Amino acid sequence: MPGHTDNEIVIAAPLDLVWEITNDLENWPQLFSEYASVEVLERDGDRVTFRLTMHPDDDGKVWSWVSERTTDRPSLAVRARRVEPGPFEFMDIHWEYSEVPSGTRMRWVQDFAMKPTAPVDDDGMVNHINRNSRIQLQLIREKVEKKAAEL
Repeated sequence: MPGHTDNEIVIAAPLDLVWEITNDLENWPQLFSEYASVEVLERDGDRVTFRLTMHPDDDGKVWSWVSERTTDRPSLAVRARRVEPGPFEFMDIHWEYSEVPSGTRMRWVQDFAMKPTAPVDDDGMVNHINRNSRIQLQLIREKVEKKAAEL
């Protein structure tokens, strides 16, 4: 059965600022603790194709893949998919943003399936993504709220 995760956080900052910072791909290595680099390969309007490279894992392996991401500012949503799925059969990601009384809610929904040859199965990846999403969302909240306080 494919994997599914759904994680969100409320950031005490205006929606425009949250959108701007979290959709600035070139800045992702400073925003996320897991990414070593981002290389934009192609831009076509709201669609961007890019390579993400992670910091080495505990075994020294460096994971890298190409993704495609399309922002839809009017609907406050982003759709992404891995073009080079690596250990995944597929990986689809949906980000959504909404204004709430205390700031901006940012939600990440991921649907995927692992290849039989992957180092973890679907359930193992669900656990990994949920654990890591909580870490990354907290880091993003801290950085965006810090930036909002400086404005």
